Amino acid sequence: MSKHPTWWRNLILCYIGGMTYVLLEYLWRGRSHPTMFLLGGLCFVLLGLLNEGLRPNLPLGLQSLMGAVVVTALELACGLIVNVALGWDVWDYSDLPLNFLGQISLPFFLLWIPLSAVAILADDLLRHVLFGEPKIKHRLF
Repeated sequence: MSKHPTWWRNLILCYIGGMTYVLLEYLWRGRSHPTMFLLGGLCFVLLGLLNEGLRPNLPLGLQSLMGAVVVTALELACGLIVNVALGWDVWDYSDLPLNFLGQISLPFFLLWIPLSAVAILADDLLRHVLFGEPKIKHRLF
């Protein structure tokens, strides 16, 4: 097991996840917002925890579906705060089909399923490379 405390590992993973999410937003839509760094980092850590202890040994497909639910729930909570309550207009999904209050939508939920799988696998790789944690073998279903 790693000599680094759990909080330190999670902080490093949060930073990596936040930076990656902001980079993806810049590539996808040409802009981002500081709150997306925080949301992306939190999502990355929570997705990693699905496999690290909260739900170990679940198939990757099921973890990915659970991850999409987690990300969408956090996106809704963040959107209700930063977009609705504070009026910062960081994003608006009102033009997308099956959206809820313009904060979440079915198309993005579906996109989060494969992205969650990538994040879970990246978390496992980073934990192995950075912290010497054992490699995890996944089964898809």
